[in-house]
Amino acid sequence: MTDSSPAPTPRRARVRAPELIGKGGWLNTGGRQYTLADLRGRIVVLDFWTFCCINCLHVLDELRELEEKHRDTVVIVGVHSPKFVHEAEHRAVVDAVERYDVEHPVLDDPELATWKQYAVRAWPTLVVIDPEGYVVAQHAGEGHAHAIEKLVEELEAEHEAKGTLRRGDGPYVPPEPEPTALRFPGKALLLPSGNFLVSDTTRHQLVELEPDGESVVRRIGSGVRGLVDGAAETAGFNEPQGLALLDDGSVVVADTVNHALRRLDPATGEVTTLAGTGRQWWQGSPTSGPAREVDLSSPWDVARWNGKVWIAMAGVHQLWAYDPARGTVAVTAGTTNEGLVDGPGDEAWFAQPSGLAATPERLWLADSETSALRWVDLDGAVHTAVGTGLFDFGHRDGAAGQALFQHPLGVTALPDGSVAVSDTYNHALRRYDPATGEVTTLATDLREPSDAVVDGDEIVVVESARHRLTRLRLPEEAVRVEGVAHRTRRAATDVAPGTLRLDVIFQAPAGQKLDTRYGPSTRLLVSATPPELLLSGAGADTDLSRSLELNPAVPQGVLHVSAMAASCDDDPANEYPACHVHQQDWGVPVRLTEEGADRLPLVLAGMDA
Repeated sequence: MTDSSPAPTPRRARVRAPELIGKGGWLNTGGRQYTLADLRGRIVVLDFWTFCCINCLHVLDELRELEEKHRDTVVIVGVHSPKFVHEAEHRAVVDAVERYDVEHPVLDDPELATWKQYAVRAWPTLVVIDPEGYVVAQHAGEGHAHAIEKLVEELEAEHEAKGTLRRGDGPYVPPEPEPTALRFPGKALLLPSGNFLVSDTTRHQLVELEPDGESVVRRIGSGVRGLVDGAAETAGFNEPQGLALLDDGSVVVADTVNHALRRLDPATGEVTTLAGTGRQWWQGSPTSGPAREVDLSSPWDVARWNGKVWIAMAGVHQLWAYDPARGTVAVTAGTTNEGLVDGPGDEAWFAQPSGLAATPERLWLADSETSALRWVDLDGAVHTAVGTGLFDFGHRDGAAGQALFQHPLGVTALPDGSVAVSDTYNHALRRYDPATGEVTTLATDLREPSDAVVDGDEIVVVESARHRLTRLRLPEEAVRVEGVAHRTRRAATDVAPGTLRLDVIFQAPAGQKLDTRYGPSTRLLVSATPPELLLSGAGADTDLSRSLELNPAVPQGVLHVSAMAASCDDDPANEYPACHVHQQDWGVPVRLTEEGADRLPLVLAGMDA
């Protein structure tokens, strides 16, 4: 029988994949340390990720289907490449691998050795290596699972024919489960009964605890990933996080990986869906409408404020709101650009808002990737209380202008009008007093606190990485700690002052073409920290290449680049082709030197090597 299938796409220059090196060693392999030679004969997908990054978490979920479907030919290797100091701790990486149910080997690379060898510039980045050990594609950002699966099928056919494909079980060895009542809990809520409701995130359940915060009353959810409505025993969640009470006594749940809001009736245990379709929101999707018809993106926390349920939409760096009376959702603040910009809601920038707390005059939020405490006023304008941007973090008390957090995930309104911040990567509970503008430390030696709730004159902290609730007395005065400051540890790129050519390289994956049916299908947004770094070239346009003019008087800074391209299946016979949005944000530290490069290439999507 004649094989009429299309021949595999020929590849250009073959580049040998660099060795995998990581001081932290390998996880999920039963203790075995691997080299690329050990994986020869398999298709290897390297996933450069860091556990603070919401886009990286999206990619983990995108890869699950590919991992299952091609388990005998594909080995996915997570290369953990930290941004924050805490993420360089080996114990924190071990926790993250379990927390996010990573079912493939992970190389802990705290010093970014492999990141540098592969010239990676952004989280997340995917690199595909063929069975002979050559790099064949590189993709930055999320949304590339479809293209990688097509490439995998092509590589399977090519190397099966050559005899260089090796099938069989992969190197993944699951860790032993731990018998704790909670497993990486996310958020907590004090119920009118005095019991606590906790999102047991890693086990995909809600758990009701007695007032002691330890004794289990009941579990809600089957414990299996899924978007399933129904009774407490059969309902399905997918890594739930935030919780908030509604006027009727029911609880709204931020069902994060299901990209949905759910409703729990505490009286019956019945679970229903309030908002979201189960699909992730992409650029170009509706941003308002009937709640069950609009896509959401990784809602991380919820809070009732000003007549609505506000949503920390971590996946797209925005705030949204659900209107219970009308049954609608809509964007309330944020542009989807990642960063720290204050102002009117429709002009503000956020970076993974992950915690919300309401007072009559303000909606407080923990903006995790900028290590910031921010707030929204009744007019919808956004303000920053503490924090300076994506690359500055630490543990420093004092005046708000110089105080520092490290990737906080929770914020709690306190009785005196101040707020407590769950300063997650500092393992601390902090306090900000708007009356004085001072930041102090309430408690240390917590393990990844992710939320807290007030119970009388005490505060109950969700110690996520200790799998428990911890009760503390609210002190009259905070305890100060010695200040520590950090900047992200990525090496700067040397560039020449003057004209710098920025090229975002995008080629539609095989079988797709740029979607130009409704105008330009690409967008490029450029800014800088400090703004004075760019004499010209800032702003938005549709061309993916641009000339930037760098100020020779500014020796170093960060170029912020956000690129988007849309592609659709290239099949004239298909009246309704499937379309895909490719988007990535880069923060590129640069150092100006006369010997530096005059061109900065950034790869948005995979190209044959």
